[in-house]
Amino acid sequence: MTNPLAAAPPCPALGGRPGGEPVDGLDSALVVGTGLIGTSVALALREQGVEVWLADRDPQAVRLARDLGAGRPWIPPGEGGPTADIAVVAVPPDAVGCVLRSLQDLGAARVYTDVASVKRGPLARATRLRCDLAGYVPGHPMAGRERSGPAAASPDLFLGRPWAYCPLEENAPAAVATLLQLIGMCGGRPVMTGVTEHDENVAVVSHVPHLAASAVAARLLDAPAAALDLAGPGLRDVTRVAAGDPGLWAGILQDNAPPVARLLEDVAADLAAAAAALRGLGEPGEDLGPVTDLLCRGAAGTDCIPSPKEPLRHGGRVTDLVS
Repeated sequence: MTNPLAAAPPCPALGGRPGGEPVDGLDSALVVGTGLIGTSVALALREQGVEVWLADRDPQAVRLARDLGAGRPWIPPGEGGPTADIAVVAVPPDAVGCVLRSLQDLGAARVYTDVASVKRGPLARATRLRCDLAGYVPGHPMAGRERSGPAAASPDLFLGRPWAYCPLEENAPAAVATLLQLIGMCGGRPVMTGVTEHDENVAVVSHVPHLAASAVAARLLDAPAAALDLAGPGLRDVTRVAAGDPGLWAGILQDNAPPVARLLEDVAADLAAAAAALRGLGEPGEDLGPVTDLLCRGAAGTDCIPSPKEPLRHGGRVTDLVS
């Protein structure tokens, strides 16, 4: 069986298949990459009655996703399989372009999207590989867990969660409409954004928080057992996301380095000022001003986090219960 995940950049420049063909109803989907996100998408679509096909470079991951009820192993169109209404490319950011090109060359679907945590890098690689952008709508569901793999997947993972989508100038309207239908079926809340804007925004709400959690968690490696015995839920809350796959996150951060670096410098400056104030206690003219200021701004910042909106999964549309 042809496996698009076996391809590695650079991909051969073969003739692509035009995308963005009209899809009246979302009846079938191909999920390429049966990890946490891909399998969760598949499970959510299966609950909506969508026929789902599964592909992964790891046959065991496909078998596990299949056994969970996420769908059936994919058969490429050239080997007698159907053309899916949409293909969800759920692979690491640096592999999106090559996998997308391979799928388009095989005529795997009418519309394509991805779930990568960054958008500029994958889109640039897809453009260099001459992927058909008419049928490719970049996407990113803002949902996840610290555990990875299909065993951690859930059909409810996206309920009420923002799902960024980045329409391109080249996109056929039908391609965007099909992705919106998929987001609705998964229970997500669609948020339209530009590619650059997306990457700058996720640096604030996802990428820098992950690094901050990792910095705190890394201190635990040298912590005495007596200190770890005193750990409570607060420490677990702060460090939870640090358990994510380091290899995957290194690739994400590499693709979004400039905005992440700028924000890290701001965070480091705040922490340096707080450390200097604490070291200077007891010296003339020194007080806790920088520490108190940071604590107050931090408390105010938590109020900026919006409350989740709980949508209904129904007919490919999202209905907000809280407007």
